[in-house]
Amino acid sequence: MTRRSQRRALSLFLATSVALIQAAPAAHADPRRPTTIEAWQQSTSVRLQADGSLSDVLAVSAGDVWAVGQQEIWDVWKNRGTIRHWNGEGWSEVPVRDDASSGNLRGLAAASASEVWAVGDGHDGLPYLARGDVNGFDRVRPPALRAGDWLGGVDAGSGRVVAVGSREKQGLILTGQGNSWTVHQTKEQGALYAVADGFAVGDTGTEPLIVHYSGGSWKTMPVPYIPGGYLRDIQVDSAKRAVAVGGVYQGPDDISPLMLTWNGKHWREQRLPVSVSDVRLYGVTGDGKGRYWMTGYDPSQPTEPFMTRCEKGHCETIRGEAPEGRSSVRLQALAYLPGKGTVWAVGHAVDTRDRYTDVVESFAPKTVTSKS
Repeated sequence: MTRRSQRRALSLFLATSVALIQAAPAAHADPRRPTTIEAWQQSTSVRLQADGSLSDVLAVSAGDVWAVGQQEIWDVWKNRGTIRHWNGEGWSEVPVRDDASSGNLRGLAAASASEVWAVGDGHDGLPYLARGDVNGFDRVRPPALRAGDWLGGVDAGSGRVVAVGSREKQGLILTGQGNSWTVHQTKEQGALYAVADGFAVGDTGTEPLIVHYSGGSWKTMPVPYIPGGYLRDIQVDSAKRAVAVGGVYQGPDDISPLMLTWNGKHWREQRLPVSVSDVRLYGVTGDGKGRYWMTGYDPSQPTEPFMTRCEKGHCETIRGEAPEGRSSVRLQALAYLPGKGTVWAVGHAVDTRDRYTDVVESFAPKTVTSKS
């Protein structure tokens, strides 16, 4: 594969588009409402090697933030996953002990400060699953996984890990711990990209897909019929409140954002402001009290990092600065830091010479004085 075709393939993947033929028109909020709010913003980098990108971020505390991704993404021999940690003062790489076979790492979760999990691709054809802490990670090889399986997201709690992805064109859910692991496949074709607190989201290839762990098994949930719809992330506040985000695909350059909300009984489509009618939504986080932040990429202002903050049905936009030399920036994931009001977002920027650089953005209200 040529470098140009690799770039084209990665661009399509990062846009999280699926090959679909029609889409429902997007609904929008009142365009007369203000669409910009003041926010403190700091732009940093974990300093990946050339052509690096970050896929997920996890904020445990102000001095315990994690990020995963990949570097040397255009070189099939050097391409490898990376795990980075922020200790409150700087970023450092955390080693994966006795294993150098990780490819792109996509997901992060923490059962505790001393038990962090990462998922992604392995260069040996198997999905990559690793467990560790600031001292290092060890690869975990569940016997339930096999060649051809794919993992995109992970959730972790006391005594239980759940990773989601796909197997043989069906959604895959891997559950377990230690030497005991089980696999569940959805009845529907498609893939799952994110999981949190018993909810997993993705798409069937033609419409959104959400499954829920209830009564000891995973069950597909009824969702609004949205042709061309897909979901890429979910934030769960409680059994009665959650938000899932993604998009509606009509063509490579025609994707509208999608936001679904859960009230404990039904999933409904949430209206979004006209100001973000053409953005790509990749990630969502929340404070657990009904306030949510979503991020991704805005083709109309490609050099500016952006977030959309929603609360009580009203959404406003936060935009960061656009440094010289950038042609675009995509924020792939974000995490809310409890107690600080700060949101961390990670992704990558592309410069005018078509080179990738990892990006870390942090946002907080002007009233927050602690930049952590």
